[in-house]
Amino acid sequence: MATSPQWKRQIIRDTLTPMPLTQLDPISALVVIDLQKGVVGMATVHPIADIIVRTARLASAFRERGLPVVLVNVSGMAPGRTDAGRPKFAFPPGWTELVPELDAQPSDLVMTKQRWGAFNGTSLDSDLRQRGVTQIILTGVATSAGVESTARAAYDLGYNVVLVTDAMTDRDPDAHRHGIEKIFPRIGETAATDDVLKLLRERPLRP
Repeated sequence: MATSPQWKRQIIRDTLTPMPLTQLDPISALVVIDLQKGVVGMATVHPIADIIVRTARLASAFRERGLPVVLVNVSGMAPGRTDAGRPKFAFPPGWTELVPELDAQPSDLVMTKQRWGAFNGTSLDSDLRQRGVTQIILTGVATSAGVESTARAAYDLGYNVVLVTDAMTDRDPDAHRHGIEKIFPRIGETAATDDVLKLLRERPLRP
């Protein structure tokens, strides 16, 4: 029996619904991927303003509890040849600047990368281990590039990985859906922003 377009949309919504998050490690870090001037201006599947607002709420809650916040931006790309080729457009001045809504604080770790993943070629792993971090909570763009690459590396390095699926987006709906449905359940746990905030509220505020 053929599936109606309405039922297809319902199936997609159901499969994208994250599982409830049951646990935050004692020291979890929020890792925000590429919410910067030259990236947030691109067309995305979901309104980028919503992604920024949810991420900013998480960042504020992490800071209030003395938990690490890592703000990642990208300033370059790998040099290898690809079928897709190099970008054909010029980045605007100041394109690496983080969006002001994140309200970056002196206590935040700011990590500049030149690859998709935030661990490759940076001090992120050692910086997190120095702080006793065992779990990373990921948001940002793009789901299938910077977020997924960082999540894969974190999983390989032994971190518990949480992917906040309503605080990330992509330029390609199929790539976004594939990451959430097929990749993320194998390398971490998926959650909604409110699930993470609920568990954070159970912890005392920083003195």
